[in-house]
Formats: sequence, C-alpha cells, structure tokens
Amino acid sequence: MMSAPTEDYDALLSAKIDRWQPAFRTLNAPEAEVYPSPPEGFRLRAEFRMWHEGDDLNYVMFPKGDSRTPQIVEHFPIASVTIQQLMPALRERLKVDPQLRRKLFQVEFLSTLAGDQLVTLIYHRPLDDEWEQAATALTADLSINIVGRSRKLKRIIGRDWVEESLIVNGESYRYRQPEQAFSQPNGAVNTHMLNWAQTATANAKGDLLELYCGVGNFTLPLAQNFERVLATEMSKSATAAAQHNLVDNGIGNVHFARLSAEEMTEAMSGKREFRRLASLPQPLANYELKTLLVDPPRAGLDAATLALAAGFERIVYISCNPETLLANLMQLDSTHHIEQLAFFDQFPYTDHLESGVLLRRRVSN
Repeated sequence: MMSAPTEDYDALLSAKIDRWQPAFRTLNAPEAEVYPSPPEGFRLRAEFRMWHEGDDLNYVMFPKGDSRTPQIVEHFPIASVTIQQLMPALRERLKVDPQLRRKLFQVEFLSTLAGDQLVTLIYHRPLDDEWEQAATALTADLSINIVGRSRKLKRIIGRDWVEESLIVNGESYRYRQPEQAFSQPNGAVNTHMLNWAQTATANAKGDLLELYCGVGNFTLPLAQNFERVLATEMSKSATAAAQHNLVDNGIGNVHFARLSAEEMTEAMSGKREFRRLASLPQPLANYELKTLLVDPPRAGLDAATLALAAGFERIVYISCNPETLLANLMQLDSTHHIEQLAFFDQFPYTDHLESGVLLRRRVSN
C-alpha cells in the first residue's frame, strides 16, 4: 500500500467494484453508488515501529507475514498532510533526545481534517519525570499533544484526544476523538458515508436504534431525522466522548447506553433487564424503534442481532467486510430487500471495501 503509484488508483478501485458488485446483484441489489477516496493524503491515522541502528532512528513497516525485514519509511504519501509534515520533525527530535529515544518501540499518529493532531509514544521501559520534562518541551516546540505509554502506564502531555469538524449536507458537526478509541481513518470518505446515511434516512419515521455507535460518528448527523435515538457502545472512553459530542453539538434527542449489541438484543427481547438502561427518559418499551443502524466489526452480526434486525422496518448496515455483509444480507433476504447500495473506498490500495446498505422490510402479500 505504501508504495502504490497514485496513477493506478482508478484502476485498483474499479477492480474492487468489479469483484463485489456481481455478488450483490444475486440479492437483487441496485447498482452501487461509488464514492472514491483522494489518492493521497487521506489517512488520518498511522503507526510505525521505531528502528534503532547505531545513532540512527527510523520509522519502519514490515511486509505482511514478515516481522524480520523492516522497511524504512522516508515518506508516507497516503497519510494526512499534517502527519506527513510532522513525521520528519518528530523523528529528528526523538533521535537526538536520549530521554525520548531510549527504548522507544512505536509511534502512533492521530490527526483530523480540522488540523488537530496527537502523537502516542510507546516504550519498553517505565516513563519517569525526566521523560515527562522532555516530552513537555517537545509538545511546546512542535505544537502537538503527546501520550506516553509503557506497560500499565499512561502519561498525558496536553490532552489525549483530538478535535474533528465535519460538514454533513451543509451542516457542521464537532467530534472529540480519544486516543485509542475507534475513529474512521479516511476523513474524506467518512464524510461521504455520513452524507449518504443521512440522506438515506431523511424520510424515516419513529425512533432509531444504533448499535456500535463509537464516539457518535453517525449518531450526530442522523439524529435530526428521528424523534428519538438510542445508541449503544461498549467502550467507556468512546461512550464518554459520544456524550461530550452530544452536548457540544446541542443535540437533545439522543441517549447513549453502554451495552454490547448482544446485551441490547437481550434487553429488547425482554430476556434481561439492565441497570444501565434505568437512566432512559422513558421505558425501553415506549420507544418506537423502526430504524436500526449497525456498523459492526469485520465478523458482522451474530445470529441474535440478526434476529433482532429482522423486526425493524428499515436497516442501515455499514460494513467494512463485504463477505460477512453478504452472508448477513442472505439471512435477512426473507424479511428485507435492498433499496440502496453504496461502496466507499475507505482503504485505497488494499482489498478492503466499506459498504453501505439500506434495507426495507418486505410487504407481506
């Protein structure tokens, strides 16, 4: 991926679409809307091992399946402009400062379209006050925030989150994205995904249930399309950020619950009661949950969540794995038909393809 010629981008994207579109046709899906990525400068996250060799220090990556052959990274054109600009300056500072360099194992970059950035330095040693003094000077010189990590230890210099601002169908939304919480790596394509999902649900009625909501990436712009939104997420840091983002954007019809998809399925079916739902403004049974939004991990939806999904009038399914998506869609085919299909090239120069599907419940004869 790192060395792929950008002039090959269109051909590589076409090959991905040609590979997957026929499989969706077997489910009578319409032709997919295709949303390409910028060929360069698209990746808002990047991580590199740090390679120590004598007095030299370099960012390196390893070929897939080969952990013994480091490849020095001098330039990383797929990274955001802010990461590209920061990489050489940071490397030179780390290289000459013994407190910052000693037993440095990995560097992780997190940036935003809004220009904010955070660097995580991971070490194979404890981090002491001398390290913190050196890191504090580094943050001031490079105008960045730093998180230092070692075994069971985390030190924050500045803050451990970045601020993002996205324009969705003409309206601005602000997001706090914590370090090590999931965020979409391709900001431009993420904006396409949000525009698509908001437009796809523009005429929805009733309430929305969202599973795997993260920091509220989809939650915030979609909230205006529904009376009420109930969104669930397991990560404590993501849930806290989502709550902050809700208040920061002045959105009042969303409630977050720290539940897994499996637990929410049990709550909806009446199998279990959860104290974490006690703070809902009204009982769960009083919600008119007609639309379901899911953005699951690569494994897709489990059997219980699929059974839950089958009862919704409308399903918005965001997927990072076409194989598990297709398997889930085949299971939902008896109850729902595919109304819209979109491909988002979230990961250029790889085989991965993000998909968006709008499903609507079949009308009984």
